[in-house]
Amino acid sequence: MSLVNAAHGRSEHTSAVHPTGESEAGGRRGLREVIGAYAALAKPRVIELLLVTTIPAMFLAGREIPSPWLVLATLVGGTMAAGSANALNCVIDADIDKVMNRTRRRPLVRDSVPRRNALIFGIALGVASFGLLYATVNLLAAVLAVVTILFYIFVYTLVLKRRTPQNVVWGGAAGCMPVVIGWAAVQGTVEWPAFVMFGVIFFWTPPHTWALAMRYREDYERAGVPMLPVVATPKHVAKQILVYSWVMVAWTLLLIPATSWLYTAFAVLAGAWFLFYAHRLYAGVARGEKTKPMALFHRSNTYLMIVFVALAVDAAIGMPVLGLPF
Repeated sequence: MSLVNAAHGRSEHTSAVHPTGESEAGGRRGLREVIGAYAALAKPRVIELLLVTTIPAMFLAGREIPSPWLVLATLVGGTMAAGSANALNCVIDADIDKVMNRTRRRPLVRDSVPRRNALIFGIALGVASFGLLYATVNLLAAVLAVVTILFYIFVYTLVLKRRTPQNVVWGGAAGCMPVVIGWAAVQGTVEWPAFVMFGVIFFWTPPHTWALAMRYREDYERAGVPMLPVVATPKHVAKQILVYSWVMVAWTLLLIPATSWLYTAFAVLAGAWFLFYAHRLYAGVARGEKTKPMALFHRSNTYLMIVFVALAVDAAIGMPVLGLPF
């Protein structure tokens, strides 16, 4: 329902004798539906994960708790940038979303939002994101946000997604940018720990996404998206998940010189925990057993949260940095 139709419905029913006010409630429900549809275009559940990584990056950049106003401005600007990329992705991938069970309730599939309006909404969010970050944070953070949007749309969505099973490997770089933006917001530049955090998310993305794609393999196959589980055997996919998981866990240890023993302990323990389940998935697939890849998908979210929360706490407490051994 559009805003115009919602308003029109309220005006019609206001003239009727309904002292209970049910018509006004109906109008409010219509407005809520419209707002909900536009919010769904931004894929808020995806954005939540991005924000979980941005805040720790800001803490680590200064080895202290940054200004709350700076954090708020960065998060709002980053949310708008991610929402822009997601909304534009929905416009481009509307044909795919229509044939996938997992995405059939998205706004453009249900005609909750006109395609043209969704396009304008996505572009407006991107422009507003740049303006807000430039005005309240700094130019570098604003530019990085725009680069992220453009990469996600033009490199991942338009080029990689429908052409190669390596789509989430290289396209996942867009999801790594919030940590770089967060670091730039605090320091005004980008230093090596930001690139290491980028790498953690870069190597985390394939196991996370391929576990999901194993569960929804038929969806992706029906949509013609060559995700790795569509074009490779389950054993090969599980092996790739295992390989990337090992690299990811090893990569988290590169942050040890910029942190204390607290982060080191959590990184090692969380890494061992996640690798246990990655190995269990591979072993189950290799034996031809029925496995639950979505369990690993959910654990990957928990793992990433543990690692980045440990980074934030480590920096906030201000414990002595271990530094390089030489």
